[in-house]
Amino acid sequence: MRKLAVYPGTFDPVTNGHIDLVKRSLCIFDSLIVAVAVNPKKTPLFSVEERVDLIRRATEHLGNIEVDAFDGLLVDYARQKDSVAIIRGLRAVSDFEYELQMALMNRRLDSSVETVFLMPSEEYVYLTSTAVKEVASFGGRVEGLVPECVEEALKKRLAG
Repeated sequence: MRKLAVYPGTFDPVTNGHIDLVKRSLCIFDSLIVAVAVNPKKTPLFSVEERVDLIRRATEHLGNIEVDAFDGLLVDYARQKDSVAIIRGLRAVSDFEYELQMALMNRRLDSSVETVFLMPSEEYVYLTSTAVKEVASFGGRVEGLVPECVEEALKKRLAG
């Protein structure tokens, strides 16, 4: 039986920490959907379509990945895709409380979809999309923090 997982997030923008978790997920699951969340509470720098495109470009060298966008309840999306798990990254203890609440709520909504917490490599523990955008907005270098396509997209977006 094929084991599919969903890795959701806003990915605004996708970072090398996200890519690290994609690779780690593929060591556990047969295939992965990177699911870009449409969150009306957030004002992203990149549109949903741009984020999907950047993730596709950043992961094109990897197999068994689909990149998609979704809105609504994550657990409903995971069920529609026949996913057995939701991947969530934990960088620090501060992430845990929120992620635990979400995992327990998802379990209550559909106990057939597990939540799997993965930790990034040490070099990405501090890395967030917010920090990347802030550094880039002040002209700082984000090389090595994001895929090249994202670095270029940030330069273009923030220059105009």
